[in-house]
Amino acid sequence: MSVSRWLRPLGPLRAVRALAVAASLGLVAAPAASAAEPPADPAAARTEVTVSPVDLDGPAISTVTVRVKNAGPQRMRSLKVAFAGPVGWAVQPSVAAVSGSLGVGDSARAEFRIRVPEKRPGFALRTFTATATYSGGDGAGAAAGTRTEVVGSPLPDLAAAYGNVGVTDESDTAPGDYDGDGNSFSAQKLATAGLTPGATVRALGAELTWPDAEPGTPGNVSSAGQAITLSGQGSRLVFLGSGVGSAATGTATVHYTDGTSSRGQFGFPNWSFDPADLHGATLVASADGRNRPDGYGNAGIAYRIFAHSVPLDASKQVAFVVLPSNGNVHVFAMAVAP
Repeated sequence: MSVSRWLRPLGPLRAVRALAVAASLGLVAAPAASAAEPPADPAAARTEVTVSPVDLDGPAISTVTVRVKNAGPQRMRSLKVAFAGPVGWAVQPSVAAVSGSLGVGDSARAEFRIRVPEKRPGFALRTFTATATYSGGDGAGAAAGTRTEVVGSPLPDLAAAYGNVGVTDESDTAPGDYDGDGNSFSAQKLATAGLTPGATVRALGAELTWPDAEPGTPGNVSSAGQAITLSGQGSRLVFLGSGVGSAATGTATVHYTDGTSSRGQFGFPNWSFDPADLHGATLVASADGRNRPDGYGNAGIAYRIFAHSVPLDASKQVAFVVLPSNGNVHVFAMAVAP
């Protein structure tokens, strides 16, 4: 019996019966999957823009290569690449046009020459940015890539950046100046809360070490963009600290051993009076009262230490961290959490 016989025009009832018989004979395709269970869509491909290493041994003219890969589902056309270095660094050309088009998965290169000035002493980060504009490809129309080169060495650890005396003994409060008005935490009251020199502090999944500094000596960092060496691999970077004023927020930049970086914003409430969860912080410890220039005082008022964190790329090894450029953010310790 032919399929065409079963599919010729029939009355409604006869057609239903005919299709049922055809299905039983395997002559009609199975119905499509239900719309309630659609297949998962793969993540959309994105154009890749990478910048080659830059020779910073100036004064010199360095050649930089930018690679653009078409990772989208269409051919890429009208590709132009713009390149820029630090402010004031001359680049030739500023924009390069790539002739022809790129097939899916193909790459193109553009070369630029950049004038590198003479090296200066100290630590610095030099960021280079390439921006590709195009039609087709992933359909986004533009994509960018950056490369950050390190000049000099970051500080070996957080202790090397300690510059603020935030904890004093109640018998000698004069050296303290945590808040700019000569006030400081009481070493005795912090000890009651479990914060003694070198003590382990567990917060937000990390194990941190309270500064092993004697009362009356520098034991925290007033953040000013210091670059601090830190190793580890995990899901987030945890900071232990407290704020001066209610605007103690900023962005930390984490640099990885493969030359990439990530950024995250965090903040601490003021060491007293602000809500304990301001800026998303977590309260770690409270000390009763504080030390003033004329001795211990303000009993009955809590002066506090908090924890906060920024996310990490868990697949990469941390190399160093650049602290926020906000002196109201005081950091006592930091550590990588699994």
